[in-house]
Amino acid sequence: MLSLYVVGILVLITFASNSILQNIQQKASISIYFKSDISENSINKVKSDLEANLDIQSVEYVSKEKALEDFKRNNASEQIILDSLQEIGDNPLLSSLIIRAKDPNLYQKIFDDVNQAGFKDELSRINYGKNKDVINKLNTLITSVKKIGFVLEILLLCISTLIIYNAVRLSIHSRRQEIEIMRLVGASNIFIRLPFVFEGILYGTVASAVSMLFLFLTVKSVSSYVLAVAPTTNVTLFYFASFWKLFALQFFGGILIGVASSLISMRKYLRI
Repeated sequence: MLSLYVVGILVLITFASNSILQNIQQKASISIYFKSDISENSINKVKSDLEANLDIQSVEYVSKEKALEDFKRNNASEQIILDSLQEIGDNPLLSSLIIRAKDPNLYQKIFDDVNQAGFKDELSRINYGKNKDVINKLNTLITSVKKIGFVLEILLLCISTLIIYNAVRLSIHSRRQEIEIMRLVGASNIFIRLPFVFEGILYGTVASAVSMLFLFLTVKSVSSYVLAVAPTTNVTLFYFASFWKLFALQFFGGILIGVASSLISMRKYLRI
């Protein structure tokens, strides 16, 4: 049960980390700003061309008016900045397109494509240099988390298998005399193995049910902390949405490891 519980916790941690990374990834982008004399129709044409790029997930148009509204809202408490805008009179901000890639590794390629595009002369600037370091750090973080998660999965799987194998081995060792007596009276290997196989199935079934209960209690206790760190990551909803998948994973995993451990542990006592 503890082994299956650890595997379940790892699945939940993997989901939470992936959700947090996806949330961070969605904030990464490239912004291209157009010269003030470029018409909205020309910008929409560029937007359509960019949306045809298979590396790009989405392209958002931000007009000069929208940019000014957002700027005022974000600096509502800075009266000096608002007074400066009134002194200027005209809207000093530029229309822009916010580009989000399907994969963080594609931002450099998209940046190079934009620099070589036919509409390059219509642009005032490309806001990628400031975001480049953030995007590179994000790529490194995502790669590191995937590698660590993979190593932990292999490590915990090996530990779980060893724990269950040793537990079953001790159980069979304590009943070695019973096995020897059955062999002496002519019982076949299948006849001797079957009770231990069914015992492994029973233990796997009970362990998976108890493990799911402990997983539920764990999720309820940590969900508020996860939401505080990542508002879009709801581990409780994920638990209920993936309940049967998690249960099937633990149920069949427990039975498989239990039965396999039983069969391997019994080889010593079934040798002729």
